Amino acid sequence: MRKQLLLCCLGLLLFGTSLMAQNDQRLDSLSAPQELCLIWASRVPVPDINYVPVPPPRYWTNGIMNQLGFSQLSLTNWAEGGSGTISMNAFVDMHANYKKGDMIWENRAQFSYGFIQSFEDGYRKGDDKIDLNSKWGYRAIDDLYLSAIFNFRTQFTNGFDNSTNAAGEPIKVLSSRFLAPGYMTLALGVDYKPNSMLSVNFAPLTGNLVIVDKPELRKKYGNAEDQHVRKEFGAQLKTEVKVERKLWKMQTALTLFSDFLDKPQNIKVLWDVNASVVLNKYLSATIRTNLIYDDKILIADKNGDLAPRIQFKEIFSLTFTYLIGNYTK
Repeated sequence: MRKQLLLCCLGLLLFGTSLMAQNDQRLDSLSAPQELCLIWASRVPVPDINYVPVPPPRYWTNGIMNQLGFSQLSLTNWAEGGSGTISMNAFVDMHANYKKGDMIWENRAQFSYGFIQSFEDGYRKGDDKIDLNSKWGYRAIDDLYLSAIFNFRTQFTNGFDNSTNAAGEPIKVLSSRFLAPGYMTLALGVDYKPNSMLSVNFAPLTGNLVIVDKPELRKKYGNAEDQHVRKEFGAQLKTEVKVERKLWKMQTALTLFSDFLDKPQNIKVLWDVNASVVLNKYLSATIRTNLIYDDKILIADKNGDLAPRIQFKEIFSLTFTYLIGNYTK
């Protein structure tokens, strides 16, 4: 094959030189060596080269998941009693991740809101969350990264507790609003990330800011009455697990924090679980749970006594799900 290509190139060179020297002479005036080269060149097959352009490297991956759930109950002359309701919950999960060489940068934003509208008891908020996360990492050795984590959490709208006044009449007592409370965290440490499903982050240098801009709510969330922002400093351990199969997926994040400045033995707990089962292209069954324990947050029982208590929220719904981009988380 190489000899044929060499003869082909030689023939084309001699043929071109002959044409230039003889100007417009006819092909039948070629010499015997020139004709021989032309014949050999005509018998060499021309390779068919399918050029496939190489796409430029992609360092960013991003996507958005939108979920919307809705339910309605109507009662007319219902002997067993009850109240007609309309409820809705919405959940948006967005991510934008960067990876190049030994550096990673993972960004995630979660927004959720839900309400129940009772025809007798009025409007009540069910779910309300703003959760922003950003994690930067640089590979130190194998699956171990030096890392920095930033987190911000709060809610969109006012929340109320149902109570009664001195006359026994029902009233609504403000329990939360935007930035009351708000939590901001910066954690420096190491991140063990053997694969895309598991991440274990230990941050011995973690600073928290607890923001409560409503004076009457500061005592409930552990701040002094004149303390707009409370500072915490300690160590944080955060574990994330993500499992995805063809018809279902689950992701959970457990965060443990010890405040060195005040009762480090009292560990603060934040545990989120999000699981879903795919029913068809757009419909899925989802369950989301949130568990919180913070000894600084005081919650009243049915007798009105304030004390730290375990907080738990669970939301189950059939949702319309729509994905945008390369949603993988």
